[in-house]
Amino acid sequence: ILTLLISLLLPSMALAAQVGKITGLKGAVQFRTVDNIPYAPLKNGDVISEGNWIKTGDNGWVELTLEDRSKFTLANNTEFAVTSFLLTKNKREGAFDLAQGKLRVSVVKLAGRQSGMTVKSSTVVAGIKGTEFLMLAQGPANVFFGNEGTVAVSGDGKGPQQALTASTMTQNTRGITPLDPLKVEAGSPVAEARDIFDKITAAMPPAGWTDSGRISDIIARWNINHGHYLADSGKYNDALHVFQIALDLTKIPEIRADSLMERGAVYARFLRNPELALAEYL
Repeated sequence: ILTLLISLLLPSMALAAQVGKITGLKGAVQFRTVDNIPYAPLKNGDVISEGNWIKTGDNGWVELTLEDRSKFTLANNTEFAVTSFLLTKNKREGAFDLAQGKLRVSVVKLAGRQSGMTVKSSTVVAGIKGTEFLMLAQGPANVFFGNEGTVAVSGDGKGPQQALTASTMTQNTRGITPLDPLKVEAGSPVAEARDIFDKITAAMPPAGWTDSGRISDIIARWNINHGHYLADSGKYNDALHVFQIALDLTKIPEIRADSLMERGAVYARFLRNPELALAEYL
């Protein structure tokens, strides 16, 4: 069986184009050459090709540098795939998947070349050219922080897009069009979450991972208050979306209960829909 498996895999491995190398690694990091096979240990300096997957453990951190010097930095508990990458004299194209976890994307600008690259999860698509941003995928929910340049974020890659720029954030869940980008205000809970995110995906890995798991919970708690503001402003669908993101981002029972109660309140108080309100309360 092993011989047969190797004979089937070798042709596809030989045809897979090299896209870059591992230029930094700490802790437990694994990779696999194609989907649906076991992971194996990954080492600093290893080559990554099209179709490869990278997975970090509880204390894992890894930096992938592409042939064009763009970088993808994976924090702990992250699973990421290189679907395709093409670099020629005239153009650059690439597609990457974030199955779960926390990722920093730093794509260099290439003058004189047509460029089209995407990073997606199961429920969002980010179109990028030359930019840097942070992306979190937690279940069906996604959160983005812009550091430099502009990222076009949509629910499915075909519908309406939101322009994520420096010092702003946007989020979505379940394939819904992302919310209007908001400026990240200094001293706010969202700024605290972004600062933790910056630290764990910086050029050097952190000494510990104590705060990394707090990012989604901080944003989920903030979403409860932000949803109140949206509902009071008459943006009822956005409020429902924000409360749903809070529910999908966290496993803390109190926040999940609050998000359901708030969704029920929007349906009952503002939209006069007792049936949907009751469904949320139940």
